[in-house]
Amino acid sequence: MKIHGLNKTTLLDYPEHLACTVFTGHCNFRCPFCHNGELVLCPDSQGTISEDEFFTFLDSRLKRLDGVAITGGEPTVNADLKDFIKKIKERGLLVKLDTNGSAPNVVKDLIDNSLIDYVAMDIKTSLSDYARVCGLKSMDVDAISESIKLIMNSGIDYEFRTTICKELHNKDTFREIADMIKGCSNYYLQSYRSSDALLVHMMDDEFKSIYPSTFSAYKNEEMKELKDYLCSLGVNTHVRGIEE
Repeated sequence: MKIHGLNKTTLLDYPEHLACTVFTGHCNFRCPFCHNGELVLCPDSQGTISEDEFFTFLDSRLKRLDGVAITGGEPTVNADLKDFIKKIKERGLLVKLDTNGSAPNVVKDLIDNSLIDYVAMDIKTSLSDYARVCGLKSMDVDAISESIKLIMNSGIDYEFRTTICKELHNKDTFREIADMIKGCSNYYLQSYRSSDALLVHMMDDEFKSIYPSTFSAYKNEEMKELKDYLCSLGVNTHVRGIEE
């Protein structure tokens, strides 16, 4: 497994647990508002941490850490993800997986083999607008629906979350998302944040002509209004980073 970043201690990435966070490279989506375009498009430019180095670190922290959060990029595009997680589980640690939900077969295999304890799936937008918001000309949205159903029925802890910006998400977006995830345990809204490594700036001219060159975050009060709207539609919604 190529590891392109390591946060050695976090209380934020794995709810209610002290964890470290592993960053994998590459992604099959091209979300224009992604704030870490280099990790998606050219992860090798950021260097790597060897597995041996990572597990030496992990073994030194076994008495302190509860688990490992694996994020990206998109972890499920890595063929050796399963073997990597097995090595973590052999050390008695919990594993949280972040995923865009495009590979339900991979997620199902990990769940069926008791290799993940928590899964956080990004809901990018409504199904009718999924390809555009993901920066793709077309995609299999049935895989997204399948992942949602799989995760909700998995019996493990999970959350859905959406990073939102004004240029790509509106009230109708959330009405459609509510239909997709109604009855879920937890749904989190996360505000867009700007970055020097915004993916849209690293793409070709054709891509740039389709999307704004900048994106706008919702204000805190607007986020709370969206939360209340989703709650009224039967979705247990929270705003990440804002005291409720």
